[in-house]
Amino acid sequence: MSTSQQAALREQLEHALRGDQSHIEFDAMIADFPIEQAGVKPHGAPHSAWQLLEHLRIAQHDILEFSRDPKHKSPPWPEGYWPKTEVPPNAHAWSESVAAFQKEFKAMQKLISDPTSDLYAAIEGGDGQTLLREAIVLAAHNSYHLGQLMFLKKMLGHKSSA
Repeated sequence: MSTSQQAALREQLEHALRGDQSHIEFDAMIADFPIEQAGVKPHGAPHSAWQLLEHLRIAQHDILEFSRDPKHKSPPWPEGYWPKTEVPPNAHAWSESVAAFQKEFKAMQKLISDPTSDLYAAIEGGDGQTLLREAIVLAAHNSYHLGQLMFLKKMLGHKSSA
């Protein structure tokens, strides 16, 4: 694959992660989320917004660390990927989770856009996964759960600007 093809692929992966061409972006989704309702789980909803936000953060953290640290140990499945409560544990938990997600999201984007990162090489410590695969998994995972957050926001009666 040529250098220009590699650059184009990296650019498309970044767009897929951001969601700016096919689904809602994280920052747009979170910007006007009614934080006072973060722990509310409407009738029929499988998760509260807090649970979804933390699940997004935990899963993204795991994918990022797996992609860059061969000694990384993933949390136990599935319980290690979800918070223990439906409600944020304190007044700062929501904003801390958002900030951690955004920081690690940027780190994953940087890893993918770095031309020295081999998108096709098997990740050390894995069993055949590649950075390309991890980027695609993360983009799909984030898209799915951001859609759930958007639906939950609407269930809570909030009209979104996103």
